[in-house]
Amino acid sequence: MGTGGGRRVGRPRAERRPDSGLSPRDELLTAAAELFTTRGYAATTTRAVAERAGMRQASMYHYVSGKEELLAELLESTVTPSLSCARDLLADDTAPAEDRLWELCRTDVELLCGGPHNLGGLYLLPEVRSERFAGFHAVRSELKDTYRQLIAATRAGSGLAKGELDLRTDLVFGLIEGVILVHRSDPDRPVSVFAEATADAALRIAGV
Repeated sequence: MGTGGGRRVGRPRAERRPDSGLSPRDELLTAAAELFTTRGYAATTTRAVAERAGMRQASMYHYVSGKEELLAELLESTVTPSLSCARDLLADDTAPAEDRLWELCRTDVELLCGGPHNLGGLYLLPEVRSERFAGFHAVRSELKDTYRQLIAATRAGSGLAKGELDLRTDLVFGLIEGVILVHRSDPDRPVSVFAEATADAALRIAGV
């Protein structure tokens, strides 16, 4: 029998690590972002994530339930900043819809491609289709609907039938997310160049 009152194995750390300044949960998210985008999601074990974050695997489960929770939070983090911007642009009717749509496209691309890891590439994982990622899909759907509303508010979009509006929305939204793959193949090109060129192209697709 062990001695009573000894330190419990896997006890969560009480303090932040001084070398990073991040909370344990944020350390895990940072480690997962790096490993998922370099090794691949399927090839990354929870042990590897925990070790990269500087903790034992058992300690990791005090902060997250596992890889799926980490992936879901990382995916949502790629959409929520764009959604916040989209809501603001949709509400600001002092500027023409065409200008607001262009700004949303530009900002969205910069947010998708501007981080240290190409997290947008994780959208393509087959695992993301599961119910566990319903939160990500809900946020993404709201963002896409904002694109639809801005396209409909433009001079070119105001007269479109629903089917044509939906098609143009799908094409514009697909273009924005597709830039992730283009940027991955040409990482040295400034993100601002991708962002502005994509915004220009998106407006042409929208008929502006």
